[in-house]
Amino acid sequence: MRIRDIAMSRPRFGYERIHVLLRREGWHVNLKRVHRLYCLEGLQVRMRVRRKKHMSLHRGPAPVPTAPGQRWSMDFVHDQLVNGQAFRVLTVVDNWSRESPVLEVGFRLTGSSVVEALGRVGKTVRLPASITVDHGTEFTSRALDFWAWENKVQLDFTRPGKPTDNGLCGSFNGRLRDECLNTHEFESLEQAKRIIEAWRRDYNDHRPHGSLGKLTPSEYVKSNQVRLPEVARF
Repeated sequence: MRIRDIAMSRPRFGYERIHVLLRREGWHVNLKRVHRLYCLEGLQVRMRVRRKKHMSLHRGPAPVPTAPGQRWSMDFVHDQLVNGQAFRVLTVVDNWSRESPVLEVGFRLTGSSVVEALGRVGKTVRLPASITVDHGTEFTSRALDFWAWENKVQLDFTRPGKPTDNGLCGSFNGRLRDECLNTHEFESLEQAKRIIEAWRRDYNDHRPHGSLGKLTPSEYVKSNQVRLPEVARF
């Protein structure tokens, strides 16, 4: 009875620790007997499965966007300065218009860095209904999860081993590397920020896309503003 009481009040204690407590209470019982009674009562400690709770997790197939601001995608791209120091670029793209609202550059980008970047963007453009991300620690962080829940944005996590779930952002990252990162040698992080931001603006305003009827992302948004005055949220 006492073994059961201790096990119920301290569910993470195994039979060895329960034996120590019994001995301290004055019970003259050996370890083998405690173990036998412990097993007979079915009190064995089971391994805990740690699961992160995502308040804003979106399960199931992501809806196909039909207007700007419904669904974004996020990912990271890596590069380095001429001195070999590595830096990262947070890439964000609108899945409907192919427009990039922000490219965040930094040596160390964490979940809090992602939240800060999205917070700045949210002051100038409407936040999406959902954002497609992979299972990187920056995207599974509590900081981003709370921000998404607070701003009513669903985090649409890709399936493990299925990079095609975020294929549009992967395609965007390829263009960023081919047209910008591979064509410049960055002497400092500030220079990298200036050049990458200039490329983003050129990409949004001057680069035509075949999938958009050879319009630029900004032209595509403007051409659809008349028939799509209101952004629907899923």
